[in-house]
Amino acid sequence: MKTSDFNYHLPETSIAQTPAEPRDSSRLMVIHRDSSDVEHRIFRDLSLFLRPNDLLVLNRTRVIPARIFAKKETGGRVELLLLRRRDELTWEALVGGKGLRVGKRVRVDNGPDAEIIEILEGSERLIKFSESIESYFPKVGNVPLPPYIHEKLNDPERYQTVYSRDVGSAAAPTAGLHFTPQLLDELKAKGVKIAYVTLHVGLDTFAPVTEDDPEEHKIHTEWCELPQETADLINQTKINGGRVVAVGTTSVRTLESAAQLITDSSSLVTAFSAPTSIFILPGYQFKIVDAMITNFHLPKSTLIMLVSAFAGREKILSAYGTAIKEGYRFYSFGDAMLIL
Repeated sequence: MKTSDFNYHLPETSIAQTPAEPRDSSRLMVIHRDSSDVEHRIFRDLSLFLRPNDLLVLNRTRVIPARIFAKKETGGRVELLLLRRRDELTWEALVGGKGLRVGKRVRVDNGPDAEIIEILEGSERLIKFSESIESYFPKVGNVPLPPYIHEKLNDPERYQTVYSRDVGSAAAPTAGLHFTPQLLDELKAKGVKIAYVTLHVGLDTFAPVTEDDPEEHKIHTEWCELPQETADLINQTKINGGRVVAVGTTSVRTLESAAQLITDSSSLVTAFSAPTSIFILPGYQFKIVDAMITNFHLPKSTLIMLVSAFAGREKILSAYGTAIKEGYRFYSFGDAMLIL
């Protein structure tokens, strides 16, 4: 297995620059793993493919308005992209600007001072603010859209899921962007159960794998949580013969991380809260996830590798080729895929 096995050519015109309106009007490609059949639908048709007693698992993380502008003492401009909160005042951040060494101080526009206290990998720094930056988010924070989106987002809530709650992500769990409150109500009325996990998405989700052998790639850790209520619903769903349908690769990684912690065969999953660095490649045996909703991912990314592990590399690359020909929209604001 080579990283190049997960490459494909995507025309730039296929990258969605704006979200679909309304959310559930995006397209939905349905892949049946057992028959290799492919259907072309609209996302609001999702209820046609889910059954009573199925369990839909959603990631309720909320994106931090983490793109912040500041000035150096010399007046030079600095851009900070907050990645992870270490404590009330200290954050890991990507920095844009020259000479940002340990001891350098910057002042956030209309906000507090900050000091570089440690150099991490590449352009990542550990930054300590003079007071909590979170209270300033409403007036200084900007939604950190992925680098391939060049259009201005008029409504920042369109880069949040309608069920987002737990603030902590540097990027949205984009498979969930297609849901509306009405669609969720329709699924519940059909007998589909809803459960929640939290995984705070890091920017590594966008990073291509650069090593020739993907198994040599070091995936960054991300914090996740699976509450007891969700664990109980998963175990009951399996007992009742329902399917666990993970919404997004973040939900997949949380569920499969939880499964790895089980030592007692009496349950499939239990509650947990911890960092995860699970890296799912073809050959992985899924323990919890029976079906998956996901967007179309970047070439040579860990995410296309995960989806390939679930459905088969050849089948996924063929589906991606079909999606390009059929005019599907790719990446964060793009269309969706349901893999059954």
